[in-house]
Amino acid sequence: MASENKHSVLEISELAIGYISKKKTTVVSEGINFSINKGELVGLVGTNGIGKSTLLRTLAGMQPFLNGTISINNKLLQDISALQLANELSIVLTEIPASKNLTVLELVSLGRHPYTNWVGTLSEADKKIIRHAITATEIEPLITKKCYELSDGQLQKSMIARALAQDTPLILLDEPTTHLDLYHRASVLKLLKNLSQKTGKTILFSTHEIDLAIQVSDKMIVMTSEKTFYNSPEELTNQGCFESLFPKELIYFDTTTKRFVLKN
Repeated sequence: MASENKHSVLEISELAIGYISKKKTTVVSEGINFSINKGELVGLVGTNGIGKSTLLRTLAGMQPFLNGTISINNKLLQDISALQLANELSIVLTEIPASKNLTVLELVSLGRHPYTNWVGTLSEADKKIIRHAITATEIEPLITKKCYELSDGQLQKSMIARALAQDTPLILLDEPTTHLDLYHRASVLKLLKNLSQKTGKTILFSTHEIDLAIQVSDKMIVMTSEKTFYNSPEELTNQGCFESLFPKELIYFDTTTKRFVLKN
């Protein structure tokens, strides 16, 4: 079991991310290095516009990277076909489902799409995985509801269930706590923690909830304009990484409580 925990699921080396147009190349962030192991929950934080979503979309193969390497389970991202990638990672974005007229069961079942035949027929094995995803996210009472009938928190859990049904070793989530109140933000992050521990999934999520991420994450990625840091929350606190995120004249990071505090 110890050797399994040391297995690197996602390895990034000297990565540069950004955008390529006909006129120019825009670098959003560069020199990014980290390695995430099996079963780890990793929080990605940084100020608005720093490149968190760009990084997640790049890791998911949704946009090209500018330099460096991305390896998923020891395979270079550029060598993985689209179908193979759907077996390696699933992603939960902030966008709402294409059709909110889907029931929750139909939404979660979409996670099996990479594995079904050309008419999308679900096998008994597929249905078992779907049931497991629904149970793990505790959304059984919602399965007959339409997505438009759900609260933001219920919809977010349903989207996570869809990613679980895809049954990939790596799950990426972009701002899974957006638009949620404090209770539901904590509930979603606790769910992610439990899933990483119980299923062995490797989960990387971006968030503005830095205080909560520090409490639940095994490791954290802190993106700043100068450098991207990666370590345990404790080590990042000792290094002063969180203190440099915001202007000190307005807000400061209390290293004792590991929380941000407004200055009087």
